[in-house]
Amino acid sequence: MDLFEHQAKELFAEYGIPVPRGIVAHTVEEARAAAEELTGRVVVKAQVKTGGRGKAGGVKVADDAADAERKATDILGMDIKGHTVHKVLIEEASNIAEEYYFSFLLDRANRTFLAICSAAGGMDIEEVAHSTPEKVAKVPVSPIEGVDRAKAREIAEAGGLPERSLDGAAELIEKLWAAFVDEDATLVEVNPMILSADGQVKALDGKVTLDDNAAFRQPEHEAYADKAAEDPLEAAAKAKDLNYVKLEGSVGIIGNGAGLVMSTLDVVAYAGEAFPGQPKPANFLDIGGGASAEVMAAGLEIIISDPSVKSIFVNVFGGITACDAVANGIVSAFQLLESRGEAVTRPLVVRLDGNNALLGRQILADAKLSGVELVDTMDDAAKRAAELAAVGA
Repeated sequence: MDLFEHQAKELFAEYGIPVPRGIVAHTVEEARAAAEELTGRVVVKAQVKTGGRGKAGGVKVADDAADAERKATDILGMDIKGHTVHKVLIEEASNIAEEYYFSFLLDRANRTFLAICSAAGGMDIEEVAHSTPEKVAKVPVSPIEGVDRAKAREIAEAGGLPERSLDGAAELIEKLWAAFVDEDATLVEVNPMILSADGQVKALDGKVTLDDNAAFRQPEHEAYADKAAEDPLEAAAKAKDLNYVKLEGSVGIIGNGAGLVMSTLDVVAYAGEAFPGQPKPANFLDIGGGASAEVMAAGLEIIISDPSVKSIFVNVFGGITACDAVANGIVSAFQLLESRGEAVTRPLVVRLDGNNALLGRQILADAKLSGVELVDTMDDAAKRAAELAAVGA
């Protein structure tokens, strides 16, 4: 989960990392009030989960409260790389002497952590890394040894930070490491990390990505979720512990195993090219190994809640969970949904293969479920699901 800048800074502050004072505003009136409270020059900063805000005009300096109101009027509602600005951070302006770059991240390729540091921070850090990579230090960090003050200073020196900022930078880096580890983050980034005119090293910006796989031991992270931006179907699926991602097509997909579901998306997209409107997958939904009636019903309930879905393709390869158990799950799911008044009205194409496939097909054939078609192969099933979606469009 990516955090907004203001959330990242709130997290930083909990670890004693110096950040400028700031107030979040959702309206121009709130922006003016925030600027009046902070007094003096402020910075109006778009809160979106993407980079390049400054170059897009999403970060503006305001001389006073009235100017902050005008700048907020310009920024609120603007589009930055496909992200609409719904709130701004009104922050006290900093007297910047120098700008640096720093981040901790998970280095998956080398199975370790990585610290990246540069004395050439700011908006052009990507260009610096591309044109003068020698100015960007990449220092591996052992997850066992971690980062103490000495290691933090070593990283800052490797990044070319000047002597006058080393003590403050080392302290900030050490605290960033604590936040990185304690919060189960995969990225903490400060760009720019500044040396102010009074000699203080601060985090002027903040980017944090939290590991969703660690959510079970970080329940407080739920407070960071952006409920307003969350797709309602994905939110409903998450509440049911389903691995679901909304897509833009018209063929609902249910499969067991992420690899099989990904393959199903490709096959359906390819098959859809032969039909009017070129139907595409409407979702990714992996029900995992245990296709019980409750799990199947929950999956079908989510998919039939999507008005864009015109047909449904259930693609299951029986392994530990045999196809007869999956078939019984589908039959029970239909009965369960019907008892709730949520009958499946979209055509359903089912392909069963693997362990007890013949028995599973026989169970579905005997059940005579309305709108359910059995197809033997994955390619033919994908073609039929795409055809039905095209007809129903």
